[in-house]
Amino acid sequence: MLSTAIIWKELSSRRRLSLIAGPCMAESEELCFEVARAMKRTCDKLGIYFVFKASYDKANRSSAGTERGPGLEAGLSLLAKIRSKLGVPVLTDIHSEAQVGPAAEVADILQIPAFLCRQTDIVQAAACTGKIVNIKKGQFLAPTDMGNVVKKAEAFGGRRLLLTERGATFGYNNLVADMRSIPIMQRLGYPVIFDATHSVQLPGGGGDRSSGQREFAPVLARAAVAAGADGLFIETHPNPDQALSDGPNMIPLSEMPKVLKSMVRVFEAVRS
Repeated sequence: MLSTAIIWKELSSRRRLSLIAGPCMAESEELCFEVARAMKRTCDKLGIYFVFKASYDKANRSSAGTERGPGLEAGLSLLAKIRSKLGVPVLTDIHSEAQVGPAAEVADILQIPAFLCRQTDIVQAAACTGKIVNIKKGQFLAPTDMGNVVKKAEAFGGRRLLLTERGATFGYNNLVADMRSIPIMQRLGYPVIFDATHSVQLPGGGGDRSSGQREFAPVLARAAVAAGADGLFIETHPNPDQALSDGPNMIPLSEMPKVLKSMVRVFEAVRS
C-alpha cells in the first residue's frame, strides 16, 4: 500500500537501508520502466526500501541548448504509471511554486534541488502539501546551515523531511563530500540521505555541461553508509554514456546489484 504515512514510516524507521534511484531524466517510458523494474527486483531481493526517481525537467542545465526532459505534464503522467503498475513510491524535483501542486498529485516525495534549498516560497509550497519533502543541501552551505532550512520548512508545517548531502563546492569544477555532514544533519532530527552520484559530479567540467567521475560513486556511498547515512540517492542508467543528462556520474544499471549488495553489508555491520 502506498500512502504518505506508510512511506514515511519506512524511511524514518532506519530499520533498513533506503534507496532513491532511477535515471537522471525521464528520457522515455521504456527507459524508466526498465530501470524501475530492475531496481525493484534487486531491492526486494536485498531487503532495501526502494523509491523510484526521475526528473520531468532539468531546469538547471549548464547550457540552454541541452535536453531538459519531457516536461511537467508528460513527465508526471509517466511517473504515475510507474507508481501504479509497479507499486513503488516515486520522487521528482520541483523547480517553482507553480509546479508543486501538480507534482504533489502524483509524487510521494517532492524534492527541492540543492540550488533552491533556501528559496522560501518553494520550501513553503512543498511543506504545505503534507507530502514528504527531500531537501538537498546546497553545495554552498555548511551542514549546520541546514538547521535554518529545516526551521523554515517546519514553520510552514513540514514534519516529514529528508535531508540530502550531495557535496560542497571545492575549487574549480569540483565537489568534495564531507562525511561529517551526515551526523551533523542527523542532529536536526530527520533522516539523512547521501547522494552518491551528484557528489562525484564535476560542475561545468565538460564546458557546456557537467562532467563526473562515476567510478568513485560506490566508494563515497560505502563511506556514507559507514558514517551512518540512513539512505542513498543513486542515479543509474543502462548506458550512462548515452544518457541525456548526468551520464558521467551515473552507475551502469548492470552494476547496481553488486554495488547495492556491498552497501547492505556495510549498513548491517554499522547498525549491529
